[in-house]
Amino acid sequence: MTTTTESKNNNDESSIELSVVIPCLNEADTLEICIEKAQRAMRDHGITGEVIVADNGSTDGSLEIAEKMNARIIAVQAKGYGAALQGGIEGSAGKFVIMGDADDSYDFLEVPKFVDKLRDGYDLVMGCRLPGGGGTVAPGAMPFLHRWWGNPMFTFMARKMFKMPTHDVYCGLRGFTRELYDRLKLTCTGMEFATEMLIKSSLTGEKIAEVPITLHPDGRKNRAPHLKTFSDGWRTLRFFMMYSPRWLFLMPGLFLVFLGLIGYGLAMPGVAIFGAVLDAHTLLFASLSIIIGYQSMSFAVLAKIFSIREKFIPEDKRINRFFEIFTLEKGITVGACVSLCGIVTLGTAVVHWWQTGFAGLDYAETMRIVIPGFTLTILGYQSVMGSFFASILGMPRK
Repeated sequence: MTTTTESKNNNDESSIELSVVIPCLNEADTLEICIEKAQRAMRDHGITGEVIVADNGSTDGSLEIAEKMNARIIAVQAKGYGAALQGGIEGSAGKFVIMGDADDSYDFLEVPKFVDKLRDGYDLVMGCRLPGGGGTVAPGAMPFLHRWWGNPMFTFMARKMFKMPTHDVYCGLRGFTRELYDRLKLTCTGMEFATEMLIKSSLTGEKIAEVPITLHPDGRKNRAPHLKTFSDGWRTLRFFMMYSPRWLFLMPGLFLVFLGLIGYGLAMPGVAIFGAVLDAHTLLFASLSIIIGYQSMSFAVLAKIFSIREKFIPEDKRINRFFEIFTLEKGITVGACVSLCGIVTLGTAVVHWWQTGFAGLDYAETMRIVIPGFTLTILGYQSVMGSFFASILGMPRK
């Protein structure tokens, strides 16, 4: 990321406790009031700090406003909400960083509440706008779908999937230590940046606190908000799933395998349910469920290994134990044995056909041999190939 910095702050950088970073892209309507509130909050509470405007290419006079307000401007060439914040944070001088949007929906006069928690030793302090965490949404401040569906749903998912101790996953007003930011090595340049920060902090067991805040109506008059309800909602859901192989691959895979085994248990003896006989066709569907489920479970392991190796997520003791037990040779042996059982089973069906002089066979009886045979053959082959892939991902490297 390429940035250029223009300093408008007379504080000695070594004495700066707090950097307030405000991403900016044509925010002339509200930027001045945001800067003024942040500066007043620090001044009134004896906080030595700076206000940084991380500009992403404004052309509406935002830069002139920042200069007039004696804020420090960091021009970030890489486009995106996350890119702007990264540029501003990396150019900051404070021990603590507080980030917040420039639309005046977040009240920067609440900054001292975040600083108090950071001084108490917390690594990340999240604002909470929702009543579940003591926050307040002012009338007209949040669209109906965001208030009653999007935010509650994604917050519930985050608490379930990543054990987040927060009640408002989307809140953009938050504070954190510069040391935490450097350690997390965040990579997202879009709106997922804020979500990545919270997920990684939760997964690595950081000390996270939450303070109630009030969300005010967007103060901008001359342009629409950057947020897009459905596309940004999908991006969040996609990000959640990619950061959780367990919920994306493992849980659906286990369910499908379980469903397939039930199908086998009913179809092999030809059980009748409500007059419907579960026969070879049910067996075929059950095999499909098992094969897809097993593949999904394999993806869970492979995705977990890759994510850990690339440092998307922290190390997992279960994966370490997996490699203590698993070897490529064991995987090949088990997979080959399973495939061999499948081939032998298929061979039994061929022999039976040969014994009849290659005449017609009883469909239901024959398929009870053929379907399990090809299912075992496929599962064994998947196991061999998956073992090679896991070994490739797990190879030691510098």
